[in-house]
Amino acid sequence: MIFMDIYHFNIVGFIHFLFAILSMVVGALVILLRKGDRKHKILGYMYVFCMVGLNISALSIYQLFGYFGPFHVFALFSLATVFGGFIPAYRKKPRDTWLEYHYEFMNWSVVGLYAAFWSETFTRFFSFSGMTGFWALIVTATVITVVIGAYFIKKKKPYFVMKFGSKKAD
Repeated sequence: MIFMDIYHFNIVGFIHFLFAILSMVVGALVILLRKGDRKHKILGYMYVFCMVGLNISALSIYQLFGYFGPFHVFALFSLATVFGGFIPAYRKKPRDTWLEYHYEFMNWSVVGLYAAFWSETFTRFFSFSGMTGFWALIVTATVITVVIGAYFIKKKKPYFVMKFGSKKAD
C-alpha cells in the first residue's frame, strides 16, 4: 500500500491510525452533541470501542523506542480514563456522583486523545534529526492542549452537573 509506505505504517500502525481518526471524530461528536439521549449513548459506546482498539494497538507498537516507552504508559493511562468514565455511567454508581466521574474522566479521555494526536502526527509525518526537537515539540503541543482542555472542563462542569445531575439514574 503506497499510503502505508509513505507514512511509515505497518498493519498495526495503520489500524492504530484508523482507530485514532475514528476516536477523534466520535469523541468530538460526543462532546458537541446533546447529552443523555440515545444518540449520545450509541456514540459513547462507539467511542469506548474505538479508544480500546486505539490503546490496544498503541501497546503493540514498538518502532519508536524498541521497548515499552512513555507512549505505552500514556496508553495505559488513556484506558484508565476511558473506563473511569464509562463504568460509572454504565452502572450509574456511585449513585450521587457517577455523573461527575463520567464527565471528568470522559472529558480527560478526549483531551488526552487530542494531546496524543500531536505525538502521533509528529512521529508519523515529520522527520527530526534529533530527539530534542521532537520532544520539545511534543511537550509544547501537549501542554497547550491540556491547558485548554482543563480550562473548558472546569468551566463547563457546573453547567453540566446542574443540567444533567438533577435527573434520577436511569
